[in-house]
Amino acid sequence: MATAIDIGALIIRTPEVRGGRPRVAGTGVTVRRIVGWYKLGLSPEEIVAEIPHLTLAQVYAALAYYHANREEVEANITAEEVEAERLEREHFLSRKAS
Repeated sequence: MATAIDIGALIIRTPEVRGGRPRVAGTGVTVRRIVGWYKLGLSPEEIVAEIPHLTLAQVYAALAYYHANREEVEANITAEEVEAERLEREHFLSRKAS
């Protein structure tokens, strides 16, 4: 008989990895990355094809985490996008001044 997997252990946070963002345990793959593929319309099976070292259970756990914590994950995505835009503007302005 196969050993049961505690699905609560599939998604973890550790401050020293990926800035403490939720990620698939044992990997550096963040929930945000999986959600990005999901929002592009990929099915969980297609996400596994894109990130083949993940299992289908890990992808579903990440999506379950997202749906259970949508506000938190969306706020994180928005904050990262704002920061990326700021850095792009800063880089553009510094190159323009050169």
